Amino acid sequence: MSLVIKIRGIVRNFPLGNEIVKVLKGIDLDIKRGEYVALMGPSGSGKSTLMNLLGCLDTPTAGTYELNGKNVSNMSQDELAEIRNKEIGFVFQTFNLLPRTSALENVALPMVYAGASKEERKKQAEKVLADVGLADRMDHKSSQLSGGQRQRVAVGRALVNKPSIILADEPTGNLDSKTSVEIMGLFDEIHRNGNTVIIVTHEEDIAKYAHRIIRLVDGIVASDIKNQ
Repeated sequence: MSLVIKIRGIVRNFPLGNEIVKVLKGIDLDIKRGEYVALMGPSGSGKSTLMNLLGCLDTPTAGTYELNGKNVSNMSQDELAEIRNKEIGFVFQTFNLLPRTSALENVALPMVYAGASKEERKKQAEKVLADVGLADRMDHKSSQLSGGQRQRVAVGRALVNKPSIILADEPTGNLDSKTSVEIMGLFDEIHRNGNTVIIVTHEEDIAKYAHRIIRLVDGIVASDIKNQ
């Protein structure tokens, strides 16, 4: 299996007044195409910083990050924005949907940035919404949907450009336990369809869905174990 993520010696420091805070302290990590990974760690362990780097929302202080064979470590903001739109599907705890916009339009949004035609956008967004179980809710505004339905729209939006990785940050953080189980079932399905899925979570029962659990402590990888 080919590598979708290859990280070597990743360091991320942040200035704080006259101090330098060392958040990531030399991380090496390989993630193969089609893996299902949970990234865990207590508050302050560096997992959010690592997620921002994986998602090309930030660049490292030192070290290299190759995404799909491309070195993204030193790219400009514009280049990173393009990579994010093409290669990464984001799912956030707070859904990040446009409230007065229909489910269909929310899902199609990344395709607007990708320059797809209106017809193409509609066709692909309809297919993806059907895939996440919302075929009958396409024209509903996101403000008219339940939390679970909104997260399904967010998952659909993450999938619409057929990205290399789906990156989900605490995707069940705002959901009740029954809806959480449904959403994690959806991630299982997405993974079975061949997608690479990375979930950032502090909840053990959510991490159990992944096939590999990487734990960060104090900015280093403390453990990396196969789950199943």
